[in-house]
Amino acid sequence: MKFTKMHGCGNDYVYVNCFEETVEDRPAAARLVSDRHFGVGGDGLICICPSDKADFAMDMYNADGSQGQMCGNGIRCVAKYVYERGMTKKSVIDVETGAGVKTLWMNIEDGVVESVRVCMGSPEFKAKLIPVLTESEVFINQPLEVGGLQWSITAVSVGNPHAVVFVDNVDWLDLPTIGPLFENHPLFPERINTEFVQVIDRHTLKMRVWERGSGETLACGTGSTAALAAAVVNGRCEPSVKMQLRGGELNIDWDRDVDLIYMTGPAVTVFDGELLL
Repeated sequence: MKFTKMHGCGNDYVYVNCFEETVEDRPAAARLVSDRHFGVGGDGLICICPSDKADFAMDMYNADGSQGQMCGNGIRCVAKYVYERGMTKKSVIDVETGAGVKTLWMNIEDGVVESVRVCMGSPEFKAKLIPVLTESEVFINQPLEVGGLQWSITAVSVGNPHAVVFVDNVDWLDLPTIGPLFENHPLFPERINTEFVQVIDRHTLKMRVWERGSGETLACGTGSTAALAAAVVNGRCEPSVKMQLRGGELNIDWDRDVDLIYMTGPAVTVFDGELLL
C-alpha cells in the first residue's frame, strides 16, 4: 500500500489515494498504520476517494479503527494532496465527509499549498443531536462529575460530538487519566471528544484535546471549532480567535450572520512510503 504521511498542526494521519490503491479492511489498516512502534505512526488513516457529491471524498478512521465523520486538520491535508499531486487544478474544492460536503480554499505559493481555509459548518447545540443523554434541550455550562471532580460542560457538535471544559491552566491536566473518563462517560452514548480550554484573552484560547479513538492529539480541527463555539455562547471570547494547540496555531472565525465557522491552518507533507499489509 502506497501512502503519504501528512499533518496539520501535528495532527498526523496516513493518507492513501484510493483512486489508485485498494484498502479492503480500512479499520484494520488504520490500527496497523497508526501504531508508532510497529506501523507508520499517526492519529489514524484517511482515504482519498471518488465522490458523486463533491470533487473528492474523505473516508477517515481513528487510531483504534473506529470511523470518524470529520477531521478539520485532516481535510486540509486532503486539499494539499490532491492539488500538489495534480488531481485538481482548482484552488477551491468541495470534499465529501461523513458530516456533509465541506468547501476548502487553498493558499498557494509557487505551486505549494501553504495553508487552507475550511468551512466547518454550523455548530449544533441540541443535546439529542450531539448526542447527550439528558432531558434538557441543550447542555451548556452544565455540571458533570467525572473522576470524582465536578466540571462544567458545554456539549456541541460540528460533525463530531464534543464536550468543552474551561479550566484555569491546561498544562496542569493529567489527560491520560481524565481523558478516557470523559470519552466513555455514560452521558455520551457515542463516546465524546473532550476539549480542555484556557482563555488567554478575548481573542486567544489555549487548548488540549482528548479524541475518542485516538487519545490526546497535538491538535484537533473540529475540537477547535467546538471550543470557539462553546466559548462564544458562554461569553468568554469574541467570535474570531487564535487557537493555541500543542502542535501549532489555528485561526477560527464564526460568522454569526450566516452561522458558519471557518478554520484556517497549515497542511504539511512529511514523507511518502510503501507498507506491506
